[in-house]
Amino acid sequence: MSHREVSPRRPHRPRRRWAAALGAGLALPLAVGLQGPATASGTPSPPARDGRVLDVPTAVAGGLLHPDAPPAGADDWNCRPTREHPRPVVLLHGSAANAFNNWSMLSPYLKRQGYCVFAPNYGGTPGNPFKATGPVPESAREIARYVDRVREATGARQVDIVGHSQGGGPTPRWYLRFEGGTDAGNPRRNKVRSLIALAPSNHGGSLSGIGTVTTRLGLNPAVSAAVGQAWSDQMAGSAVNRRLDRGGDTRPGVRYTVVATRYDVFATPYRNNFLKAGPGATVRNILIQDICPDDVSDHLSLAYDANAAQVVSNALDPAHARPVRCGLTLPLLGG
Repeated sequence: MSHREVSPRRPHRPRRRWAAALGAGLALPLAVGLQGPATASGTPSPPARDGRVLDVPTAVAGGLLHPDAPPAGADDWNCRPTREHPRPVVLLHGSAANAFNNWSMLSPYLKRQGYCVFAPNYGGTPGNPFKATGPVPESAREIARYVDRVREATGARQVDIVGHSQGGGPTPRWYLRFEGGTDAGNPRRNKVRSLIALAPSNHGGSLSGIGTVTTRLGLNPAVSAAVGQAWSDQMAGSAVNRRLDRGGDTRPGVRYTVVATRYDVFATPYRNNFLKAGPGATVRNILIQDICPDDVSDHLSLAYDANAAQVVSNALDPAHARPVRCGLTLPLLGG
């Protein structure tokens, strides 16, 4: 169906109020070993719990203690893509998160399938656990430099991007359109083949109405002064969103996959996640409950959702896509 996730250019102060504003994003349960055993290309087993799921306090502590560390499986700069997986995967975290707390399930899961996986921290200063709070255009420029570095190190012509929230929505879309990620005149020169987005803040979000109130009252500049410009940039009707939506949602030559959850309370309404395909692009919009009716993941836990992880794997390798083996996924906890 089709409906309408590095070093910053300039420093941003620690944005600790993002934790309250965005529902304590670092309180995602970091999962060590949530991946299944390596299988044949395109036939991934769902990530399986192995009894080592960390509790929320430990997850918060891990994110605070390791704000600049890559998640397991990521940032092996000696990795070389294989014939089965010729494109590196770049994981882009969401607002007020970091690579370590956002991707500690998906990164090792994809690594075990044989992908070269990279996970930058962007939009925040080193040592600050609350990243992706800076202006979206500046974050997109950081991603542009990072993708070029990945391509040079691996020898790959293109990468695939998997992002969560801001990292699946405005930041990679800005990169694709304005910072050299694609070439509309010659899509064969695109640097990105696929953008796979989990709960992306496309077309602006309302945070269950909070953002609507701050927008109508003209409070977004004040909120952004406290928590970072990314707040204003992701609001519906923002200058960033208006520019992104002008001329269509997509870029020629890119495959887009959007995975949304009806229980999202941040990127709301969830239908704003979805994209409309323009010339030369393909879009697959997925509501995870249409595949797995018992999945009750919310905005945060979608990055720790074994069902969504299988959708991501299928989107990365559509020639070998297999049916998703649904399991129960819970808000905040994942599954």
